[in-house]
Amino acid sequence: MPHVEYRSSIDASAEALFQWHARPGAFQRLTPPWLPITLERFEGIQDGQRAVIRLGYGPASIRWIAEHFDYVEGEQFCDRQVRGPFEAWTHVHRMEPDGPDASTLIDAIDYELPLGGLGTLFGSGIARDELDRQFTYRHRITQQDLALHRQYNPGGRSLTIAVSGASGLIGQQLTAFLTTGGHTVKRLTRSRPVADDGIYWNPRAEAIEAKKLEGVDAVIHLAGENVFALRWTEAKKDSIMHSRRVGTRLLADALAGLDDPPDVFLSASAVGYYGDHGTDPITEDTAPAPDAGFLSAVCEAWEEATAPAAEAGIRTAQLRTGIVLTPAGGALQLMLPAFRLGLGGRIGAPDQYFPWIALDDVIGGYVHALFTEAVDGPVNLTAPEPATMDAYAKTLAGVLNRPALLNVPGSAVHRALGEVADEMLLQSARVQPTTLENTGYAFRYPTLEGALRHLLGKTGVRG
Repeated sequence: MPHVEYRSSIDASAEALFQWHARPGAFQRLTPPWLPITLERFEGIQDGQRAVIRLGYGPASIRWIAEHFDYVEGEQFCDRQVRGPFEAWTHVHRMEPDGPDASTLIDAIDYELPLGGLGTLFGSGIARDELDRQFTYRHRITQQDLALHRQYNPGGRSLTIAVSGASGLIGQQLTAFLTTGGHTVKRLTRSRPVADDGIYWNPRAEAIEAKKLEGVDAVIHLAGENVFALRWTEAKKDSIMHSRRVGTRLLADALAGLDDPPDVFLSASAVGYYGDHGTDPITEDTAPAPDAGFLSAVCEAWEEATAPAAEAGIRTAQLRTGIVLTPAGGALQLMLPAFRLGLGGRIGAPDQYFPWIALDDVIGGYVHALFTEAVDGPVNLTAPEPATMDAYAKTLAGVLNRPALLNVPGSAVHRALGEVADEMLLQSARVQPTTLENTGYAFRYPTLEGALRHLLGKTGVRG
């Protein structure tokens, strides 16, 4: 039976490392974004508790059930496959102290591939390469997340944070990060019944359980109607605008009326605020372009709706988020199939700027804004090195070791998608994260190639 072992030095005590793994959210943070994995149920890591995972897509997906055993508080936990893709699988997670504030993380795995000798002959190299990719990613995330918790919350204070949009692409990872840091997350939800950790908030009905917001330390507002569509109908545009303007105002008014309001209110926004500025650099002080269009109007209304919270003395920031890169969703997920087939290329003009940011820096940016008193007002949440579309296409193709020859002219995209293309695909925004940099945020992935290699498991590092 093959045996593999991965070791990393972690700048945290063995106890802190163990607690990070034991808290809700660790599985979410450790799952590589290129894997089609859904966590259906997670009971915990103590003996007899199980994790039920769905691996793959649709009817072709496989259910993987793992049961935990040999739990030793502060030192290790183990899991074995009850049902899943391997013939056999045993995984030991061990944390060894290396002084008071350092430890060694060890993942030791024994596994057997299905189909006996045939599976070993054709699958052993593929399985080992994939395990190397996954555990390189997992150890890097563990080290970085623990460092971020230590940097921004060295005393380990536990906050209570209300989050809207917690089930979205950013919300899932942000809530996972917060809970692994020992914070309590209360989810704002539009449906009843509301879970014990939930707060009812329904912008369409203009209803909110404001009393449940009393005493929370912070509110992070991520929710909003999905802007992606093949065509924007008037009904779709009304829904996009309403969800942001009315939903945000409802929440801000509720916060302003509390007897014990939060210290900070972080509200999502987007770089669509600026419109097309060509190759000119954009900072938080840049005004929208004269012909910025629908998304700019949405962002202006979205940000203006936070005013009641700011006027009530709550530190309020609007995070103007760029194009979030992750293979788990959004633009990168849509582009990957064509690029993997060697059919990728740029969309629009070669000098059109693409204001990207890695998902892990979106999480880091929100954490920085949460704990940094100097962060107030608009904040550009983008990488410090914006790329042109030409550079983006060539970099993505290079990371995948594929050509990038099939460029799509802007006129063709406009004919196909109309206003959606004009505002979401063809605008140029050379956005600079001036506020983040001036207040001391250190990007995990400042370069496009480094971000893509991390997100796609193409770092070249092997266990």
